[in-house]
Amino acid sequence: MKKTKNPFHMPVAQGNPAYIEPPHRFVNREYFIITYETNPILLQKIVPKGLKILAPVVKYEFIKMPDSSGFGSFVESGQVIPVTYNGKKGTFIHAMFLNDQPAITGGREIWGFPKKLGHPSLEIDGDTLLGTLDYGKVRVATGTMGYKFYPENTEIIQKFLGEPNFVIKTIPAPGGTAEICQLVRYSMTDITLHWAYSGPAALDLHPHALAPVAALPVKKVLSALHFMADLTLPYGEVVIDYLKK
Repeated sequence: MKKTKNPFHMPVAQGNPAYIEPPHRFVNREYFIITYETNPILLQKIVPKGLKILAPVVKYEFIKMPDSSGFGSFVESGQVIPVTYNGKKGTFIHAMFLNDQPAITGGREIWGFPKKLGHPSLEIDGDTLLGTLDYGKVRVATGTMGYKFYPENTEIIQKFLGEPNFVIKTIPAPGGTAEICQLVRYSMTDITLHWAYSGPAALDLHPHALAPVAALPVKKVLSALHFMADLTLPYGEVVIDYLKK
């Protein structure tokens, strides 16, 4: 068997793994984030033990990643929730849909990202920033914002990008029992923010059996940001092992 530095070499006997080891560098990563108010009871049911909700707020994201080491070029869309862990601010990653197999496989297996195959896009439509998410043939999310209306403070956003993020890594054993169930924390590093803008925004979520982004309904859009940054995704760490007493 050929030896490899990659501890996750799959297929095992080949030299072309499904993904490579972290860290992964992202260059010119473009974010469109719409912050909205939702139902606090529904939100509470989603956030795992150990994390606390700051407010009944969700951030819906459209992210274009044209230059990602090991992953290539892809687009991602999903929902994240502002939380605290031991009194410190962070973000819980609730749902992610993207169009890139290495990022789906590596993201799920290493960190525990809740990634599924979808068809997101982020583009400029005249004077409008337009983000969409299709699951199969069905449109499940549409976000719009006035393109580069108001310049924003980049220092505040750069600090936000460096805050800890949390995911639930869960893997079943071959016999069907739980093998791994962990709360994992990671933080982006080597962050350079190029520019940032805000503007008027709208978000429309549609019910879908397998892409239930509308299960956290939009009560009111609070704000929207559009920015570009370079950053690095390193390994994470386990902060809670739910299977240990």
